[in-house]
Amino acid sequence: MKLIESFLIAIKSLFANKLRSSLTMLGVIIGVGAVISLMAMGRGAQAMITSTLEELGSNVLFVVPRSPEVTGFVGLSPVFTTPSLTLNDARALEHIRSVVTIAPVNENFIEVTAGGESTTTIVHGATPEYQPAYNFLLASGQFISLRNVASRDTVVVLGSDVAKELFGSANPVGQKVKMKGERFTVIGVLAPKGGAIFGMSLDNLVVTPITTFQARLFTRRTPSGEDAVQSIAVKVADTTAMDDMRAEIETILRKRHRIRADEKNDFAVVSQEQVLGIFSQVTGVFTIFLGAIASISLLVGGIGIMNIMLVSVTERTREIGVRKAVGAKRRDILFQFLLEAAMLSLTGGGVGITGGWLVSAMVSRLDISGFTLKAVVSPDIVVLAVSVSVMIGLISGMYPALRAARLNPIDALRYG
Repeated sequence: MKLIESFLIAIKSLFANKLRSSLTMLGVIIGVGAVISLMAMGRGAQAMITSTLEELGSNVLFVVPRSPEVTGFVGLSPVFTTPSLTLNDARALEHIRSVVTIAPVNENFIEVTAGGESTTTIVHGATPEYQPAYNFLLASGQFISLRNVASRDTVVVLGSDVAKELFGSANPVGQKVKMKGERFTVIGVLAPKGGAIFGMSLDNLVVTPITTFQARLFTRRTPSGEDAVQSIAVKVADTTAMDDMRAEIETILRKRHRIRADEKNDFAVVSQEQVLGIFSQVTGVFTIFLGAIASISLLVGGIGIMNIMLVSVTERTREIGVRKAVGAKRRDILFQFLLEAAMLSLTGGGVGITGGWLVSAMVSRLDISGFTLKAVVSPDIVVLAVSVSVMIGLISGMYPALRAARLNPIDALRYG
């Protein structure tokens, strides 16, 4: 009965000052909404990267350059490490038993222009094996051929978003585009693939022969003077032999690079699971970081609740005196003000959940240059946001509640 009575008194008190209560809850609403929407976007990015990498399959190993003094794996295309891989390294791996596809790749950002239109995208220097290795399909035209690679032809295959950006609905096959002052002929258009890694849509790219990339676009050489390759994807037939395959790749490359037994590798062989784990770690930290930033709003909301509850205690000093005079105990007064603080934060949290969900839904509908992020609002995010908001409300209301509970009834009755 006391609980129901305290609840009714709390509602009456909050409704007596609607504007003040609403403004107090605003901080909590913004905080909870920000936590949910930002963490949902982080989870969405994590889910997108995971699904994109899983599309490649679990039977892919990536070979990337790595400085011998570095421990661990730092990325699929480590631009800032000393280049150590070459096309001849990739060709040497083709003779390994159970290898299905070997796809050496170079990449960089580039501006592509056609007529009066231009767009900034990623250019991949690749071989014909790139298409099956990364599971791309053609919408029109043809893919790069061995002849294109051997002749260093200035040809290019456009991603679906780039084709749409530069040529609209027209078929770009046979048309010319310009990259770094060089004119390239469009020989094909990739079918839409979807997915993205770190905000870069897999449909927002162009592919050119790797030899053309090395000679005409971005020249980078190994210490021995050969044209460098940034990564080599090795697709194998038998996933149960991945460890044996890794060991065989290391043996071949160590021999080719003349690495002594007491020296570390100048390359790394990474499995799909390791890549996925690294990306998951990065996106997980990113999600937590976004949540931490958004939690600042909750802290500000908690300070607002404490401020208002202190004002409420001052305004209701005489009421507290009357309640104590008729038998109310300290714990009753303490519970009353804690309940009001909790109701403020809980109501604000409820509205914030709705707001955060709406913001996440709006973000999921945005299409920025062909890139769409599907924000994922999971139950644990909602529970976390609401739990934190209620906890902040109770903590913020504790001091004003204790202050109210400790009031001397005689002094309280004399107040005002």
